[in-house]
Amino acid sequence: MDYQFKEIEQKWQGFWAENQTFKADTDTSKPKFYVLDMFPYPSGAGLHVGHPLGYIASDIFSRYKRLKGYNVLHPMGYDSFGLPAEQYAIQTGQHPALTTEANISTYRRQLDQIGFSFDWSREVRTSDPGYYKWTQWIFMQLFNSWYNLETDKAEDITTLIEKFNAGGSAAVKAVCDEETLEFLPSDWATMTEEEKQVELLKYRLTYLRESTVNWCAALGTVLANDEVKDGFSERGGHPVEQKKMMQWSMRISAYAERLLQGLNTIDWPEPVKEMQRNWIGKSVGASVRFKIENASPELPQDYIEVFTTRVDTIFGVSYLVLAPEHELVERLTTPAQEFEVKNYILQTKKKSELDRMADTKTVSGAFTGSYVVNPVSGERVPLWIADYVLAGYGTGAVMGVPSGDQRDWLFAKHFSLPIVQILDAQQMDEQADPTKEGKYINSGFINGMDYTEAIQTLNQWLADMGVGKAKINYRMRDAIFGRQRYWGEPIPVYFKDGLPYLIKEEELPLVLPEIDKYLPTESGEPPLGRAGNWTYEQQYEYELSTMPGWAGSSWYWYRYMDAENTSAFASKDAIAYWKDVDLYIGGSEHATGHLLYSRFWNKFLKDLGYVQEEEPFKKLINQGMIQGRSNFVYRVVDEEGRGTNKLVSYGLKNEYKTAALHVDVNIVEHEILNIEQYKLFRPEFKDAEFILENGKYICGVEVEKMSKSKFNVVNPDVLIASYGADTLRMYEMFLGPLEQSKPWNTNGIEGVFKFLRKFWRLFHNEAWEFTVSDEEASKAELKALHKIIKKVQDDIERFSFNTSVSSFMIAVNELTDLKCSKRSILQDLVLVLSPYAPHICEELWAQLGNTSSLSAASYPEFNPSYMVEDEFSYPISVNGKTRLNLTMSLSMEAADIEAMVLADEQVMKYTEGKTPKKVIVVKGRIVNIVL
Repeated sequence: MDYQFKEIEQKWQGFWAENQTFKADTDTSKPKFYVLDMFPYPSGAGLHVGHPLGYIASDIFSRYKRLKGYNVLHPMGYDSFGLPAEQYAIQTGQHPALTTEANISTYRRQLDQIGFSFDWSREVRTSDPGYYKWTQWIFMQLFNSWYNLETDKAEDITTLIEKFNAGGSAAVKAVCDEETLEFLPSDWATMTEEEKQVELLKYRLTYLRESTVNWCAALGTVLANDEVKDGFSERGGHPVEQKKMMQWSMRISAYAERLLQGLNTIDWPEPVKEMQRNWIGKSVGASVRFKIENASPELPQDYIEVFTTRVDTIFGVSYLVLAPEHELVERLTTPAQEFEVKNYILQTKKKSELDRMADTKTVSGAFTGSYVVNPVSGERVPLWIADYVLAGYGTGAVMGVPSGDQRDWLFAKHFSLPIVQILDAQQMDEQADPTKEGKYINSGFINGMDYTEAIQTLNQWLADMGVGKAKINYRMRDAIFGRQRYWGEPIPVYFKDGLPYLIKEEELPLVLPEIDKYLPTESGEPPLGRAGNWTYEQQYEYELSTMPGWAGSSWYWYRYMDAENTSAFASKDAIAYWKDVDLYIGGSEHATGHLLYSRFWNKFLKDLGYVQEEEPFKKLINQGMIQGRSNFVYRVVDEEGRGTNKLVSYGLKNEYKTAALHVDVNIVEHEILNIEQYKLFRPEFKDAEFILENGKYICGVEVEKMSKSKFNVVNPDVLIASYGADTLRMYEMFLGPLEQSKPWNTNGIEGVFKFLRKFWRLFHNEAWEFTVSDEEASKAELKALHKIIKKVQDDIERFSFNTSVSSFMIAVNELTDLKCSKRSILQDLVLVLSPYAPHICEELWAQLGNTSSLSAASYPEFNPSYMVEDEFSYPISVNGKTRLNLTMSLSMEAADIEAMVLADEQVMKYTEGKTPKKVIVVKGRIVNIVL
């Protein structure tokens, strides 16, 4: 029977599900290998052909590792909390859980039909209370922990209290808020419970504080930076402004150095590691205090603190800049400048933080009317605000040195501020003046010093005078953790006397309550404020914010290790065996979000002894994007640019004035438009005139991002129905290197389908009867087999899946030419191909007489001896014209080769019984008979 892919694929998908073929057990007799994909958010649109790319690659690797004797864990689940489901709920009134469940059903069906070897017994969903119970539990551990700089790790909050009891605040070296109290043990002992909790909150790894956030009034929630583009929400396009709110935050900054150093220990793409290094932004410099001129006693402090990496340029400070949202701006703005400052702050609120950080083309700011004093030179320095300074970065203030920084110079020129000329060691080195090289001039008491001397002298002077100190700074800020949404994990906190307290662990999970609408309340509270009688112990208000989308994805790989455990997020035995993820495949767009937060939570859990590994993901691969292949029709327009009812084929469009229109790629085949289907797709053109070329309407083509709006989304369901899952899997790999982006082109899929039919044909005779022989394989057949064994093994180990597909085609062509039907060859070939095309290979494996799934088999051993060339197919020429080829041993002498050639029956036909004048034998090259 010919290759019936539909029946074969349905059969084996059912077999794998029924027998739980890919269920992973904790088998310590085998080495483990943990393969993980970034789990998807289940949208209503389902999968398009770009989505499975990484999953196919991870599945090939997983299947290969099983054949290599590894105990493979390859799970899948769903990142099922999120804003899209909530927005759909707001529009329709339908509970997000219902739409999420429907979307998951679609995803599961699509994933199953592609034939992935997932262990579905370990499926997780972040919106399942049985899962988010442990997300809430981790939050509680963070709340009950502080970061001890002496031990360089997180510890239980009780050890901090012990230090306060024994030595007061002086006994503590911690990552904490800037403004903490100084107290003795006796002071601590006399504090009220409320006072103690207020102080402890300044040390906890998750805490409440006023933060500047991206607030979207239309969506009624805070948005992450990556959810905002050009001042508007990515979803819905609503205006977003900067707003100060009380927010939960996590002290990821405590782990800055460990996060930075850990990048040197993991096999990740260098661009991703560099993005994280830049995000962490380690800087070595000094903090300096500029005293506020005529400071009011009502101010919380009489100075502005700045951080600088070039304290040696302090003599060139022309102005100081505060972030517009800095807490001192309002108090330091003079009445004369009030209108200008307020207007500038209003404009700044319309920009996202990313826009402000990236906006290097414009120069804008406003003068507060106040001044500060340079602590080194004593010069009076004007105080400005500008949107390129962010309150959450460093101290929210920077010093402007126009003579040493291009942006500062542009700012000073634009506002006619003085530019103080200094010449530092670096500038002198560039001038290469032998009389001045490496020495400072015009810089106060560091004249004549080199760079290192100047920095050390200044830092010491600042410390001695109490106006600064040497400091290491990190750009990375603590992570805002709250969202004013419904569809997220409830935060397990209640408020008593305005202070947060945790619920009891045995009361987890704190389940989302039912509400009437998924909108903020009329008074502006988050949607959870609509829950009736939702209080703790019937008297205390719960936290009304929910966790952000990254909460549930920051630890999910551990839950896969022991997904059914009800007493822990995973057992110690499971964690000890599986340890960490050996291969993680997903998008680079998560570099400074999920991938950074996951490393943070992993390090925290290790500090508390819950996990063993410092880093969660040993190796990371970022799959490239499969881009859409858009098709266009061309509408003829009149002189005024108005569209007519004529559509002209691509090759004739230059003869008319036209406008290009996207067309659904699913009604275009080999760039030829199905006109009748197009009329159904665009009914306004049902009576249109189609101007054809050679009787066909040819569409234009362009590579764009795959999206519904461009009608270039290709549904894998359609391709699987036409060609089968094995064809889709191989074709996606065939498109190009895994890490590179590449355009989709359905036109090429036919070639992979033909290859699989040709592979199937090797096992069948002309009547499509299964026919293999037990004859001994020839050397040529063994060579073809072992060449592909080695090639595929090497390709998979270096994740070069596309080159394997080409090699399979060559191998099958070689074996077809050899008319190979030998069991010993074909059975091993089935195993080698099976990670790529598992359905057809399982079927052939069974037809070969095997009773168990090939997943339990072993990858064939490569034998290099079969690759040694001991024979050569000599071209035999008669009077200079090649007539045939004869295969002979390379060890034969020239005389023996000559004798064998002349005795060959086919050669004798060409020589016609004549005695050759000469026989030229070039060993390993050619035999030429001259008559």
